[in-house]
Amino acid sequence: MGKPKFSRKKYETPSHPWQEDRIKEENELIKKYGLKNKREIWKAETRLRKYRGQARGLLAKIGTDAQSKKESDQLIMHLNRLNILPPNSTLDDVLTLDTEAILSRRLQTIAYLKGLASTPQQARQLIAHGHVAVGDKKVTIPGYMVTKDEEGDIAYTTDSSLNDTMHPARPRGEFASTSFKKEVKPKEEKPVESKDEKSEEKKPAEESTEKSEEEKKLTDKEPEKEEKSSDEKKDEKTEEPKSEAKTEEAERVEQLNEKTEKQDDPKKEAQKTDEESKEDQQQTEEKKEEESDKKEDN
Repeated sequence: MGKPKFSRKKYETPSHPWQEDRIKEENELIKKYGLKNKREIWKAETRLRKYRGQARGLLAKIGTDAQSKKESDQLIMHLNRLNILPPNSTLDDVLTLDTEAILSRRLQTIAYLKGLASTPQQARQLIAHGHVAVGDKKVTIPGYMVTKDEEGDIAYTTDSSLNDTMHPARPRGEFASTSFKKEVKPKEEKPVESKDEKSEEKKPAEESTEKSEEEKKLTDKEPEKEEKSSDEKKDEKTEEPKSEAKTEEAERVEQLNEKTEKQDDPKKEAQKTDEESKEDQQQTEEKKEEESDKKEDN
């Protein structure tokens, strides 16, 4: 039986917790439909899984007994009443449904599309606070599945302050909600051309190509001349800076030579002074020897 306080879980979690593609898709759906968490996506997926499983089982039994035909008609009527499928649908159409077909029938999305709120998140807040009613009944469940007959009876409750057109939380008169469905542009069909028309079109096209080739040849010759003249100008421009660079290098070499000569001059002078001092010493020694010889002779 279970505990009455804790109801049975009405959804199935994914088989693996870390799947990158699935997580990205779920995050996009949460932003698109203004959902609270991923649990609401899993509830829609389990509902869709039940519909698809029932359709597969009935397709296997179809034609065998009258009960399978009766059950298939009941399933299609149920989906038609929820406005998920059109009236003249088959079990194959049930297998083509996706999760967004279920999420688009929630009260939150329909209230947003009818212009009762400016965003899906605001629609969820208004429903939870008791500002939205389906017919004469106040509904505070954003995930309430709206039927085809109830879709036109969605409005603000009689006690809601949002009935005042000047209320700041109420959408403006110019507001128009955007649909969640992607618009598919029809492909433009190209007109079929006959063989005679194609042959007639090819002839002037060939003539035009011949003329264009002749014009290209004439135009190609002129740019060659211009390119030559431009190349000559480039050579002249390159020669001038080369000569200037050579003169600058020569001046730099001369300056370096002068600096080295100036640096070498004091060294040479020091060498000269050393040689002169040595010669003076030799002369003085010779004079002393001569004087000492004279004294000995005397």
